Amino acid sequence: MSSHKLKVFTDYVCPWCYLGDSRVKKLTNIFDIDIEIIHFPLHPDTPKEGKSLLDLFGTNQEDIDKKNQNMKNLMSNENLPYSYRTHTFNSRLAQEIGSWAQSLDNKTSIHDNFFEAYFVKGLNIGLEGVISEIVTKSGLDENEANDIMKNRTFKSSVDKDWQRSRTYGVTGVPTYIYNNHSVVGAQPIENLIEFFNHFGVPKL
Repeated sequence: MSSHKLKVFTDYVCPWCYLGDSRVKKLTNIFDIDIEIIHFPLHPDTPKEGKSLLDLFGTNQEDIDKKNQNMKNLMSNENLPYSYRTHTFNSRLAQEIGSWAQSLDNKTSIHDNFFEAYFVKGLNIGLEGVISEIVTKSGLDENEANDIMKNRTFKSSVDKDWQRSRTYGVTGVPTYIYNNHSVVGAQPIENLIEFFNHFGVPKL
């Protein structure tokens, strides 16, 4: 475990977080640094059935089409699969399960699998059944996860993450914090490398 830690404030329904996650993974192959995922409330009031992007952005279909095409182009440059989005979903319960998975293994694949479920498969990751399938795909115990969802065992863990977002003054994601300095947005990897070099983070 490295003594150098990058705090990453993120949300599973944030396309820029999905894009940024790919770049952060590349950084871990360059620098001796550990990643701490901190869950952020991007659209916490989204109903369980989801909300259309038309309603979320208060815009028209042409604008949504442009947003989707723009994201698809950016994802393609990162070799990331991306499907046309029509809705956003409530990620709160997914965050609680992600927090549980992270408590077992800091390098859990569940974060990748939540991103894939939403941005590639278009699934509602706020539904217990969908989350259970993601848990199984991640090699984790589905029965334990179902108990955690039922009893909200990791509610306080995500509450603390959301509070940390407020404490650090994070208002948008992804936000990266190292040595009490922050970088906001899905920055090009060159910018992140420069950021780490500035603070003398050792390379592998």
